Amino acid sequence: MLRQFLGAIGVLTALVPDRIVDVFEAIAVENSDENTVHSWFGLLIRLEGIVITLAALRDGRLYAWLMNVTGIFGAVLLFIPSLYEQIAGPIVYEDPEVVEWNEHLTDSVRVIGAVYVLLALFDRRRRNRS
Repeated sequence: MLRQFLGAIGVLTALVPDRIVDVFEAIAVENSDENTVHSWFGLLIRLEGIVITLAALRDGRLYAWLMNVTGIFGAVLLFIPSLYEQIAGPIVYEDPEVVEWNEHLTDSVRVIGAVYVLLALFDRRRRNRS
C-alpha cells in the first residue's frame, strides 16, 4: 500500500512539477511573488518524481535505498529543521537571501520529518518480515 501511495506521489510530481512548486511556496514562503525560482528547478522536481515512481514500481534495492534516504532526510528535518531553509533556499531560488520563510515553517518541517522517519521505519519493518 505504501509503495502504491509513493508511486502515485511520484507520478503526480513528474507530471505537474510547477504545481508542486506552487504548493511548496504557498506553504513555506511569505513573499513568493518577490522570488524567482531557478529555471532548472522544475526539471529537478520532475526527475525526483520519475525516480520515486520507478522505485515504487520496482521495489527491490532502489526502493530500499530511497526509503533509507527518506528516513535519514526525515531525521535531519525532525531534529534540525532550520537546516531546511539553509539548503532549500539556494536550491530553489536565484536569490535565497530575500526569501521570507513562513513563521510556521519550522513546525511544518518537523512534522514532515517525523512522517518521513515513520514511513522509512514502516518500510524497514515490512522488508524485515519478508
